[in-house]
Amino acid sequence: MLKSGREHLESIRDGRDVYIGGEKVDDVTAHPAFRNAARTIAGIYDLKAAPENRDVMSFEEGGERFSSYFLQARTKDDLQTRFETHRRIADSTYGMMGRSPDHVASFVTGMAAKPGAFRGYADNIVKYYERMRREDIYAAYAVAPPQGTRDPALYQQKNLKIPTLRVVSEDDHGVIVSGVKMLATGAVLANEIWIGNLIPLAADQLDQAITCAVPVNSRGLSLWSRKPLERHIVNEIDSPLTARFDETDSVVVCDRIRVPWERVFVHNDAILARSVYLETPGHCYGNHQSNVRYWSKLQLIVGLAAKVTAATGADQVPATREALGRLAGLEALLGGLIQGQIHAAEAWPEGFVTFNRRYMYAALAWCTENYSAIIDTLREMCGGGFFQLPADTSVLDNPELAETFQTYWTTARMSAMDRMKLYKLAWDVVGSEFAGRHQQYEKFYAGNSLIVRNYSYMMAPWEHFGAVVDNLIGKDKKSIGGDK
Repeated sequence: MLKSGREHLESIRDGRDVYIGGEKVDDVTAHPAFRNAARTIAGIYDLKAAPENRDVMSFEEGGERFSSYFLQARTKDDLQTRFETHRRIADSTYGMMGRSPDHVASFVTGMAAKPGAFRGYADNIVKYYERMRREDIYAAYAVAPPQGTRDPALYQQKNLKIPTLRVVSEDDHGVIVSGVKMLATGAVLANEIWIGNLIPLAADQLDQAITCAVPVNSRGLSLWSRKPLERHIVNEIDSPLTARFDETDSVVVCDRIRVPWERVFVHNDAILARSVYLETPGHCYGNHQSNVRYWSKLQLIVGLAAKVTAATGADQVPATREALGRLAGLEALLGGLIQGQIHAAEAWPEGFVTFNRRYMYAALAWCTENYSAIIDTLREMCGGGFFQLPADTSVLDNPELAETFQTYWTTARMSAMDRMKLYKLAWDVVGSEFAGRHQQYEKFYAGNSLIVRNYSYMMAPWEHFGAVVDNLIGKDKKSIGGDK
């Protein structure tokens, strides 16, 4: 079924332990740190069900209707449907919500297309996928250990308990897990948390080799949020992105949480704990979504660059036009990489098609490596314009000040109020705390550069590249002047 926005808000209202420092949040849908972001997520649910989107953003199977990000692709048209669904969601948030409801859902959908990769837990992943799509569940994930815990010898030397989440006991009913997992972006707004391991484990780290799904309101689970940014805004004009799109990031703390066996997908297998992502379409599905989401954000950035330079007349300067052209070219480059994932789709696994993984990982690496430079270009185009405006829109509350503002801040190209809106938006992309979070987020979205580039290494056709060289060397053996 398709859940409404109101139904989603109801589903996340009670029974969860969320902390902002020492403050316990009773209701994330009403708290000033999270309520607008919660409404944004609710808006995504309503967007999917809107009549103009229904045929694309949902599909029918077995007499029921499901969100299209749960569609397991068997044709290129199915991939196109998935892309278009991601695009509409990303456009609705201007690419600012990386872990929107279609992200982890895509991972699980891709994994369930090849359940044999989960070995003895194949039925569990299929049934969980079916439950997710039936109940239109929004899941976040926590798939990395906390920093500083990856060398257990350091803890052993100081006789300290390693805080990384692990299985502490098991019985006929399931497993008990305790410890810390990170980083659950969007978890305070979600229904469930997928716990796993995207970072390779050592062969002897079997107790950490657990992949499972737990409700956010599980007894013993708490979310420790980073500093929320939404609660500190003055109004939406002064902070247009912070006000609506701070999805938040949380550390997941588990204190003896019971996980029933039907919610366990990997257990006691350090290699399998990571390989289930790469041996199924899951990692590709989920990161195609991230490519599309980044594309929406890049279109906002390019549009801002054009508007800011037009506001000052700098768009008539050849050097500025060159810089704008470069940004437009980069946006088209990413668009081409995304469309190529559909055009050159892979017939894999058997009976399904998947986005071209080489092109997807190339786009992922490109996005990770270029965001800072792109933002810096926009920063240069804005110059000191940020600092030439009044502190905030409260200047309009005083009629005398408002008249002065309109008189001296209006230019031949733009009214004073339009300038303020434009530059406040640009600051929320370039210089605010929200902007700083996004710059850090995009830089490490899929891990450090060694991890991201390794994906491209893994998918590259090295035999083909070598054959190209061998073919040339073989031809070169003949004398240019013929046999002598």
